[in-house]
Amino acid sequence: MGTALVTGASSGIGRELARLFAADGHSVVLVARRKPRLDELARELAAGGRVKAWPIACDLSAPGGIDALLEALGAENVQVDFLVNAAGVGTSGLFVESAPEAEAAMAELNVTAIVRLTRALLPGMLARRHGRVLNVGSTAGFQPGPFMATYYATKAFVNHFSEALAYELAGSGVSVTLSCPGPTHTEFGDVSGVGKSKLFRLQVASAESVARDAYRALMNGRVLVIHGFLNWLGVQLTRIGPRSLVRAIVAGLNRPPAPRGAA
Repeated sequence: MGTALVTGASSGIGRELARLFAADGHSVVLVARRKPRLDELARELAAGGRVKAWPIACDLSAPGGIDALLEALGAENVQVDFLVNAAGVGTSGLFVESAPEAEAAMAELNVTAIVRLTRALLPGMLARRHGRVLNVGSTAGFQPGPFMATYYATKAFVNHFSEALAYELAGSGVSVTLSCPGPTHTEFGDVSGVGKSKLFRLQVASAESVARDAYRALMNGRVLVIHGFLNWLGVQLTRIGPRSLVRAIVAGLNRPPAPRGAA
């Protein structure tokens, strides 16, 4: 059995993925900002004595966050066999009215952290000719997203980066899997502010079902998994529809609801 490093492990899809790894007998490195939640999850996963669980609290979007995580791995002498990049944040509303620091932090976490962690841990996997990488992208990454412009753009990066890397690594013993969920019942909707939009009033998946699909695809060495038939169909339609129409539809789904009493 190996060891999985899971970012975004304090809640949502990341937490459920950590549970799946532990259930299969893999030790887990749990990474997120909220230490109490990580400590609680670590106790849960290690309770049976079958696996080890290391909670490492750090902010991957902050300067020095990635370096601190890599130093902690070295101090614990942990060999990572599975890298799961599940951490991510989003904002909603007009880009010009957003907080600049929030937009920058989003890019750091959703893009830079994935690039740096993958680049740091991939050489060891290649040397051992064994390893798997799971990146949590999104169906949002297949089209532009007015009212969530930066978030959609970061997920487009994750999607394209993952598929390209999977091609480069073919035959190396290391696989890359891209999980693309649609709207999912996690804290993301409330934190980003998109939870009350039309998008989240459509079909919303559970974090457990998304994690199961992603985990199964990872272990089978699949490159891409789009969770749910309706999400898959939506992605296909965006590929053949006029871009102007795609932008308008996505804008309508993402547009923040008007305040009560507004005309």
